[in-house]
Amino acid sequence: MPRIEDYALIGDEQTAALVGTDGSVDWLCLPRFDSAACFARLLGDEENGHWRIAPQGADRCTRRGYRPGTLVLDTEWETDEGAVRVTDLMPQRDVAPDLVRIVEGLRGRVTVRSTLRLRFEYGSIVPWVRRAHGQRVAIAGPDSTWLRSVPPVHTWGEHFGTHSEFTVEEGEKVAFVLTWHPSHEPRPPLTDPFETLESSVADWQEWSARCRYDGPHRDAVVRSLITLKALTYRPTGGIVAAATTSLPEEMGGVRNWDYRYCWLRDSTLTLGALVQCGYLEEAEAWRNWLLRAVAGDPADLQIMYGVAGERRLPEFELPWLSGFGGSRPVRIGNEAVKQLQLDVYGEVMDSLFLARRAGLSAQPHMWSLQSVLLGFLQSSWRQPDEGIWEVRGGRRDFVHSKVMVWVAADRAVRALEAFPELGGDLEGWRALRDEVHREVCEKGYDAERNTFTQYYGSRELDASLLLIPRVGFLPADDPRVVGTIDAVRAELEHDGFVRRYSAEETPVDGLPGGEGSFLVCSFWLADALHMTGRRTEARALFERLLGLANDVGLLSEEYDPVAGAQLGNFPQAFSHIGLVTTALTLFGAEQAG
Repeated sequence: MPRIEDYALIGDEQTAALVGTDGSVDWLCLPRFDSAACFARLLGDEENGHWRIAPQGADRCTRRGYRPGTLVLDTEWETDEGAVRVTDLMPQRDVAPDLVRIVEGLRGRVTVRSTLRLRFEYGSIVPWVRRAHGQRVAIAGPDSTWLRSVPPVHTWGEHFGTHSEFTVEEGEKVAFVLTWHPSHEPRPPLTDPFETLESSVADWQEWSARCRYDGPHRDAVVRSLITLKALTYRPTGGIVAAATTSLPEEMGGVRNWDYRYCWLRDSTLTLGALVQCGYLEEAEAWRNWLLRAVAGDPADLQIMYGVAGERRLPEFELPWLSGFGGSRPVRIGNEAVKQLQLDVYGEVMDSLFLARRAGLSAQPHMWSLQSVLLGFLQSSWRQPDEGIWEVRGGRRDFVHSKVMVWVAADRAVRALEAFPELGGDLEGWRALRDEVHREVCEKGYDAERNTFTQYYGSRELDASLLLIPRVGFLPADDPRVVGTIDAVRAELEHDGFVRRYSAEETPVDGLPGGEGSFLVCSFWLADALHMTGRRTEARALFERLLGLANDVGLLSEEYDPVAGAQLGNFPQAFSHIGLVTTALTLFGAEQAG
């Protein structure tokens, strides 16, 4: 059975595919990240759709890697007959999405086999396949794909799949192109796979060369930025949390969620990472997506939206899929979209404060929107909520949520102090900031243990408390901050990595089972250690976290220290944002120009 870390990502900034070490594309949603998958083997089996190209009789590849500074993947096999390379990419689309796979002979004479099983609607629909104009056309309902090879190779249908077999010698190349389009529209223009490869490599390398960070571990930082770029929905600027749904947080468990949407929570750290690394165009696109998504009644602010700002993301299950490693249910949509999470108001305010400070172009009505958000918080901040981790065990007065309410008020005050011409309730916002700060220090702090707690009156801890010094709620040298960091390490560390909270011992999330160590929380710990002067420990932890990335530099949401395996949706934007942000924290923002 494959592991999560066996996969590499390719994409066209509107959707993405996962390619395994066996040469199989096991996950691809078309035409968008959140569309139904036509390859769903990742969450089921071969009959749920996949496309494998590999030497006949071969299993796992010998080696693989991205071309430097790109999202173009090379996978190589050494066999008794010779060696071949398969190059996978999804070029930026003009009209329709293309999946390009180029087979090249490196040595000897190797027989290569291609097996394509298209299964639309998350592996549940077998399309009707026919020949047309020398290509294979698959149609079912609204979906249609065209498969062609350059030069043409022998292709036949068998067992509801499309098969090809051919040989390549050193220097010979055979390219396959799979193109999707709505079934009621004509076939899109043909893509030249070899020209597309050259232009894609050049485009990606030009983009990655713009990275201003020049400190230690630059390759890992650039790879993380490329991953964030790949998870961006180019038409709107929205960035999805991950390319997948329902990869488990515990093997065989039920903590399986759909992450193919855009979380407001990620906005501040994403903006900061992009701005500091020199990607102002992407930062501005993300900021503009944020402004469009949150426009409206502040009481209706959601924690997440679709890639174009959609608000309805109904959650349901797919019973015909067995789940990754038998981890059911497989969920589509996310019911957490309905939750109240007060911290997102702070993240939005912090993001827009950062955008203004970074000199991003002014947007009409941005300040009036912020003023309305603050007005809502003034009357509503005392409500309990579901908190940063989207718990399904009932609302509480989560300390992190209240801290982020303080952030919202603080950023509004600081913006108005710097730009008084904006106008606003300066005294009212100062009073809100002071009141929230006082209450959190009184009700969210356990003086006996010298630590802040997960929620008012609890003895539980939460990794989000590590953000207290980063957001400026208290200085890093405050004894309460140092005590909280030490308490989190004592109670939430597992083999040196940090869990979000104690899922096994508390009913706060309302779910059975456990989960792995949350990677972004471990990056937060590295940041906190650095800020409190424990820089050697911070760098050692950062090095360990870098070592968890797979062979092509990708991180999922969580890590299981016992099994030594990645867990959760993949690749995870929040983990890669954490990597970039921690590199900037540890090695100095001056390394980013």
